[in-house]
Amino acid sequence: MRSKADGSSRTESASTPPHSSPLTPHAALVITPHAALVIFAKAPIPGQVKTRLCPPLTPDEAASLHGSFVLDALERSRDDRTTGRVTLNRVPLDRFVACAPSASHVFFKIIEERHGVQLLDQIGEDLGARMDQAFRAIFARGYQRVLVVGTDLPSLPGACYTEALSLLADHDLVLGPSLDGGYYLIGLRGPAPELFVGMPWSTDRVCALTQAKADALGLKTGLLPTWRDVDTIEDLLALIDETGLEAPCHGESQVRPSPLAPSLSARTAGVLRLLASRLRARPSAAGAKTAGL
Repeated sequence: MRSKADGSSRTESASTPPHSSPLTPHAALVITPHAALVIFAKAPIPGQVKTRLCPPLTPDEAASLHGSFVLDALERSRDDRTTGRVTLNRVPLDRFVACAPSASHVFFKIIEERHGVQLLDQIGEDLGARMDQAFRAIFARGYQRVLVVGTDLPSLPGACYTEALSLLADHDLVLGPSLDGGYYLIGLRGPAPELFVGMPWSTDRVCALTQAKADALGLKTGLLPTWRDVDTIEDLLALIDETGLEAPCHGESQVRPSPLAPSLSARTAGVLRLLASRLRARPSAAGAKTAGL
C-alpha cells in the first residue's frame, strides 16, 4: 500500500475516543437507524469485465471469474434469512447492488430475486461521480451509515463489514486500503462529494489523496486492514499462490493449505483452481509470474 496508514492527525483507529463529527455534529446523541451496504458490480459480460486479465485469460474466463466474485460479495454479507436486511454488530444492514450497465440486466434480476437485495443503477461519468451519486441516493432514504464496497476481493472476510460499521460509530469516514494504493471499501456518515472530485482513479494515489482531502475537510478517518484486490494478472497469480490453490505438476505433492483458502467460497476456489491449471500451459501467464511474482 502506498498511502500512509497513520495518515495525519485526523486519521485514527477504532480505539480513539468519540468526538463531535463535522458530518453529524451530535452523533453521540443520535439514535442511528439501520445502515446500508452498497455493492458496486458489473454484469459478467465477456469483453466488458476484468479486461486487464485478458490475455492470458479469455474474455469468457474473465467474465466467469468476475461473476463468481460478485456472488462472493453478496454471500459474505448475508445471514441465514432470505430478506435483504441482515444484522452486523447489532446494526440492521440493508443491502443494495449498484449495477452496470443497468439494473435491468438479467444477471441482476436473478440476484435481486435470490439474494433479496435492492438494485440501483450506477450513474455518473467516472467512478467518483457514480459513488457520490450512490451515497447521495442512499442517504436521501434516511440511512446514516453507508458502506460502498467493490467485488474484486474474494478472500475478504465478512467481519470487515462489522469492523467498518464499528468504526463509523465515532468516525466520519472509513477506508479499506488496497495493496495497489486505492481502496476497496469506503464508508460515510453523510454525503461528502469533495472526496470524489478531481481524483486520479485507477492510480496508486487514490487512498492517500482521499485521506488528505478528508483531513482538509476536518473529517475523522478510520482505516480497515489493507487487502489485495484482483485487477491484474499479477494480482490473480498472487491470489492463487497465497491461497495455495495452484494445481500441482505431475509428481508434485498435494496443494498446500493456506490460511486464506477457508475465506474463499467453494465456487471461487474451484474457478481459481481451474484457471491455475490452464494458466500453467500459457506462456504469457508464465512470463508474468516469472517477471512479477
